[in-house]
Amino acid sequence: MLVMGASLLVRGSSKLALSFGISPLVVGLTIVALGTSAPEVAVSVGAVLDGKTDIAIGNVVGSNIFNVLFILGISALIAPLVVNIQLIRQEVPIMIGACFLLLALGLDGQLSFFDGGFLFVLLVSYTVFLIVQSRRETQLAKDEYAGEIKPSAPGAWDDRLPVQLLLIAAGLAALVFGSEYLVQASVSFAKAMGVSDLIIGLTIVAAGTSMPEVATSIAAVIKGERDIAVGNVVGSNTFNILGCLGVSGLVSGDLGLDMAPSLLAFDIWVMVAVSFACLPVFMTGREIARWEGGVFLGYYVAYVAYLIMAAQQHDALPAFSGVMLSFVVPLTVVTLVVVLIRRPVKKG
Repeated sequence: MLVMGASLLVRGSSKLALSFGISPLVVGLTIVALGTSAPEVAVSVGAVLDGKTDIAIGNVVGSNIFNVLFILGISALIAPLVVNIQLIRQEVPIMIGACFLLLALGLDGQLSFFDGGFLFVLLVSYTVFLIVQSRRETQLAKDEYAGEIKPSAPGAWDDRLPVQLLLIAAGLAALVFGSEYLVQASVSFAKAMGVSDLIIGLTIVAAGTSMPEVATSIAAVIKGERDIAVGNVVGSNTFNILGCLGVSGLVSGDLGLDMAPSLLAFDIWVMVAVSFACLPVFMTGREIARWEGGVFLGYYVAYVAYLIMAAQQHDALPAFSGVMLSFVVPLTVVTLVVVLIRRPVKKG
């Protein structure tokens, strides 16, 4: 229901925007990016209304980690991913800034109503900035997005206003009901497995709400639009922090969103580290090679394994942590530095 709802919402809102003369580029930068993040928004807001704030925050942090490590990892294994120079210069730094902002706002152990309002204002400002910037984009970029989001042909079934509004309404309804079912099932699953709501939010819920990003990125890679696959992930991560947590903070009212100590001590830092890892990886020849995709995927498996072992207090946890921190992570960093030195950033 979440995947179908996001698809219907994107289709209906995109066609509606194009009917009013909004350019395909602006639609791609705003409506489609927001649409693929709609399940995260629906689930996080639904979790807040149900009093499950750990799921709301864990969903966003987990989705951002999943988007970079899993989606980019799988996509790069299919084909090496091209990285647009604008992502390196602008979008990735903005994503990193959003991660640090979330960390700063949560240092007091809570994301308040005013914090949520501040994030939402930043989301609106960022969207306006993208729209203004899009007016100066090259014709090549406009043609690229026009190929992805085509206006309806005369007489097409979805070129009429009532149909477009119906698609939007059906998409929103599917998102609302789907998010409710996912939150309820996740809480029950967490209790049955003996793990916390936070762990379920960081893993199962995060992966479930990221399915639109998975479908969009893999489809883009298969069609040869490999830069869109990368841009979709980076843009979605920024929208998740500013939009999902912004709206969730506003919905929480005076209660705010409590942030678990383990989230502040570990998971948000993982999200920051993953975001930083994009810069050297993206800069090595302005592409994500297959081996780099394999490294991303391997780290996601290791992250989930750590969460499960930590939740179960497994005897192998100290040895696993020691190997990762003493050997695997330093080796990866050294490898990336060497590759970065030997393959300087391409200009243009």
